Amino acid sequence: MEKDVLILAIESSCDETAAAVVRNGREVLSNIISSQIATHKIYGGVVPEIASRKHIEAIDRVIDGALEEAGVKKEDIDAIAVTYGPGLVGALLVGLSEAKALAFALNKPLVPVHHIEGHIAANYIQNKNWAPPFVCVVVSGGHTHIVHIKDYDGFDILGHTRDDAAGEAMDKVARVLGLPYPGGPHIDRLAKEGDPDAIAFPRVTLESGSYDFSFSGLKSAVLNYLNKAKMTGEEIVPANVAASFQQSVVDVLVEKAMRACESLGIKKLALAGGVSANSQLRAEMEENCKARGIEFCVPAPILCTDNAAMIGSAGYYEFVKGNIADMSLNAYPALKLGER
Repeated sequence: MEKDVLILAIESSCDETAAAVVRNGREVLSNIISSQIATHKIYGGVVPEIASRKHIEAIDRVIDGALEEAGVKKEDIDAIAVTYGPGLVGALLVGLSEAKALAFALNKPLVPVHHIEGHIAANYIQNKNWAPPFVCVVVSGGHTHIVHIKDYDGFDILGHTRDDAAGEAMDKVARVLGLPYPGGPHIDRLAKEGDPDAIAFPRVTLESGSYDFSFSGLKSAVLNYLNKAKMTGEEIVPANVAASFQQSVVDVLVEKAMRACESLGIKKLALAGGVSANSQLRAEMEENCKARGIEFCVPAPILCTDNAAMIGSAGYYEFVKGNIADMSLNAYPALKLGER
């Protein structure tokens, strides 16, 4: 497209209220995030009803802040992009209702964006020369996928989790170790103090050649180890538990990612999703890519966790291909990757 396209993006799928202005899918003019972590911390996780109310309180302020920081007016925007799934239904509806109201009042196109496709698109912001085809490992609290990104609007899902996502397993292990919410970053920090070879936790690879994941057995192995140690009076070193558990997760993710690249003959790999902020995963994935001559891309940590800039990037490519919604667009909390 010859004309610059400005997308106002809105993200409210979980416990971050976010708005951003993105130019041409790659240039972030603003990216405002209002986090609810402090609110939900005392409950040990996200409380959906509270999350919805906090979104209502923050959303106008966040959108106004994004427009102000970008130095544009609402009338300058070419389209409104919004996350419509997956996520918490009440939280999604807050952002979706706001996006509909703005699109109607300003007579602007309404662009629906899949949350996970937003995470993948964060790589286009991180590396402005990054383009399909590539393999992407999507790792978050609710999702673990290996995806072959064939084009901006075409991909094949090579594998997915059959039970717990990697981030979900991290949060559960963090909880039993007495670490605060959100658990993933605390596991990452604690693991740096421990020995990853101290405890022989399993690496579940499933059937030969499979790209699927299963982390529920690993989670159970950690729980069984802790329970047995308590019953026998064995000393528990939390840092060693965290390090050994994290190493198991990373080993499986790296092995399957490398195998996918080799099988497809693709020399480009990207990470996406909240868990891609994990320092060990980033380091080991990069090291393995370098050893195999694979170009590697991972978004900055602020673009790994939920944000609206990634929705603006994905929204741009949806807008360019004419994927415009009408006012009947609804929230789909269980929307799967690849569904429309």
